[in-house]
Amino acid sequence: MVSILWFILILSVLIISHEFGHFILARVNGIKVIEFSMGMGPTIFSFTKSGTKFSLKLLPIGGACVMEGEDGIASDSEAKGISFREASLSSRISVVIAGPMFNFILAFLFSMIIVSYTGIDLPVIQGLTEGFPAAESGLQEGDLMLSVNGEAIHLWRELILDSQLNDGETVTIEYLRDGEKGVATFKPEFVAEENRYRFGIEGGTAYEDCKGFALFKGSYYELRFNFLNTLKGLKSMFLGKVSRDSIAGPVGVAQVVDETYDEVKEYGVAAIVLTMMNIAMILSVNLGVINLLPLPALDGGRLVFLLVELVRGKPVPPEKEGLVHFVGIILFFALTIFVLFNDISRWLGV
Repeated sequence: MVSILWFILILSVLIISHEFGHFILARVNGIKVIEFSMGMGPTIFSFTKSGTKFSLKLLPIGGACVMEGEDGIASDSEAKGISFREASLSSRISVVIAGPMFNFILAFLFSMIIVSYTGIDLPVIQGLTEGFPAAESGLQEGDLMLSVNGEAIHLWRELILDSQLNDGETVTIEYLRDGEKGVATFKPEFVAEENRYRFGIEGGTAYEDCKGFALFKGSYYELRFNFLNTLKGLKSMFLGKVSRDSIAGPVGVAQVVDETYDEVKEYGVAAIVLTMMNIAMILSVNLGVINLLPLPALDGGRLVFLLVELVRGKPVPPEKEGLVHFVGIILFFALTIFVLFNDISRWLGV
């Protein structure tokens, strides 16, 4: 029961943050907000303030910031302001982008709290596995890795991610040793027992405390890692490199929260709060990235139409845009049902 409450709290905070981003930018730009809702389904509680209806729905999944004129929506709401379509193009773009941006801001704030307690894991080599090519490449224990295949790394987990996603491609690592930079190149070795390629580099226990300005830098590194992790995960999914067992929806997330809570509860309240905050931070980045994808019904899909309007000099006809988003919603619900079935099947061990 406690883990379920944590799941609902995490989901609620993420959704409220996202929709509040849309809400506050709509208000700033003078756009009429009809309803700000948390959850889906029947309304169990609501009140009206300044003409906007604030409501709590039965199912703690999803939320909405409903604006006058968006997708052809009209109302007799007494809220002051203009319709979404009457607002300037720049105003509409800022409102659409605000939801994902508020998720990133929330994730950064969570990162600051987490990093202030835990510090960051440095990409320092603490050992080289004998028999693996990395051990013969010139790398040494104590080297601080700066980049992998030209992409800068700041955390040990970034190297782990690159290792997990490697399909046998040659690896070039730039490192720092005694104040001087060096470069090592090797080809990772396939490990049949793990069904993946491995670098043979050991580490993950070198940490740096983050205080003062270093806290902002460490928090940025944490946010950046989760952002890139999400992008690379989506890329692997679209390329068919991820099995369906790696895809999780609300039920799957709830199961992760439950299992994580059981693992950390013996360490006290502080450990529970920080761990749940870390899950919320990861999910907040995921929510922000996914909503920016150029797909119908998502913020990214709406942004595409606004950019088309910017190029054409006139908006796409509302009925055509509405039809595209309607199809997107249908596909989204179909995907939701698939993910839900997949979650339940995995939970039941089917």
